[in-house]
Amino acid sequence: MAKNFNIPEKVIYVCTGSKCKKKGGKDIGKLFRTMIKDMGLKNEVEVIKTDCTDRCDFAPVMSFQPDNAWLKQATEAEAKQAFEEHILKKRTP
Repeated sequence: MAKNFNIPEKVIYVCTGSKCKKKGGKDIGKLFRTMIKDMGLKNEVEVIKTDCTDRCDFAPVMSFQPDNAWLKQATEAEAKQAFEEHILKKRTP
């Protein structure tokens, strides 16, 4: 039995390379997953962990697609704000 191949409207890529992970990337990825689940956005938004993006000096690094908005050296508060701006405010009704 085949499962449906759902394509989300929005994707958040979170670097979980060693430096980004140490500086909070892994925790921010978990935060996004929790927010998505709590807000009922599971079919609309997906979080994808990436290996090193070779931007270690800017860790942690994440990208919000399709906006192509990049966040660097992000705190959890900044990540939440970016989530609101790029995911919640730009939702299609």
